[in-house]
Amino acid sequence: MKSSIPASFRCSCSRSTLQSVGGRSRRHASTSSSASSTANAPTPSRKARWLAIAFVSVAAASGGAYVRAQSPKSSELNPETFTKYCLVSREPVSPSSSLFTLRPKYPSDSNYDIYEEAWRAGVWSVMFKQPQLQIGREYTPLPTTAATGLSVDEENEGYLRFFIRKDPFGEVSRYLHTLNTGADIELRGPKIECAIPEETRKILFIAGGTGIAPALQAGYSLLNRTTSTNRPQIHIVWASRLRADCLGGVSDTLNATTQVSASGSWFSGWFGSSSNAVHDGVDTRVSSPQEPSLIVRELEALKSQYPGQVTVDYYLDEENRFIGKQDLAQFIKPVGGGEDQDIHNLILVSGPEGFISYMAGPKVWAQGTELQGPLRGIIKELNPKGWAVWKL
Repeated sequence: MKSSIPASFRCSCSRSTLQSVGGRSRRHASTSSSASSTANAPTPSRKARWLAIAFVSVAAASGGAYVRAQSPKSSELNPETFTKYCLVSREPVSPSSSLFTLRPKYPSDSNYDIYEEAWRAGVWSVMFKQPQLQIGREYTPLPTTAATGLSVDEENEGYLRFFIRKDPFGEVSRYLHTLNTGADIELRGPKIECAIPEETRKILFIAGGTGIAPALQAGYSLLNRTTSTNRPQIHIVWASRLRADCLGGVSDTLNATTQVSASGSWFSGWFGSSSNAVHDGVDTRVSSPQEPSLIVRELEALKSQYPGQVTVDYYLDEENRFIGKQDLAQFIKPVGGGEDQDIHNLILVSGPEGFISYMAGPKVWAQGTELQGPLRGIIKELNPKGWAVWKL
């Protein structure tokens, strides 16, 4: 820890101390006898007293460090240090993803307020630590809705839930999927990924895979601003590899018959082709007899809470149904107005790097910081005048 003493003061103090000690040494050398030197030497009792003082000091410092570690402040989620959480449950959502439920290891009344402030701001994340490799990965908490199954007490105690896919190349996600119930997980945050301006009236959220979690956050933050005179809207376009991820989901705006895309999915270059569940352009969008997946229940709860303000369309690589330029064109229409006009429309893109690059161009790194980079991809081709675009 750096000293708060000014550098100039520290230097002058050190020099004067060294000169004083040197002067005393020289005086003792010229005026003191060997007997007086022996008389001034520490006695065994004085040595024991100094050892006792040193021991007490070390013990006090150690005790203080322990108390600080167990203090309420150490149990509050914060962006500076990692806070310990406990894994309450890990429920499979699909063959490759799970729902993680965590609670703070040490109770703190402040966590609920910390979460709420982040929810009001917009889209936010927390960093998970992989302790063996000392690396981190940011994940987006799911908002608390009727579908989450959390009780009021659990909400007040600071429970968090995450939709996490097991990436075969992801060190952190693979580590998380090895943990058993009760394991400690260290989190740091919150980090505001995208602050949604107060003037926002419409959001088009394009999500790939687990990028749906930020879409739920954006919907939660935006729709909570609903009043009698302000009814913001959000349309979510969700591309998944597997039907299991969005089991029971039925699109709101797609035509009754959807043509199979000839271009293939952005997933193809990363994972290879999927099964041919759909042939000859036949739409197989039917309600599944099985219980809808957790994320679909979340989306339906949001639609029930804000009728007429939320719409969702599902695209499945497994069924050869991919997001194309024409699918987005009906939503991304240029908005008139001058350069200084307030932008009330927002396009958010979230998902794996390949998905973001395909839709809006890649993000870039410069001087150790990740930047948005120029707008490219399908969205650029649609000339989104009057729309702000943000890559998550």
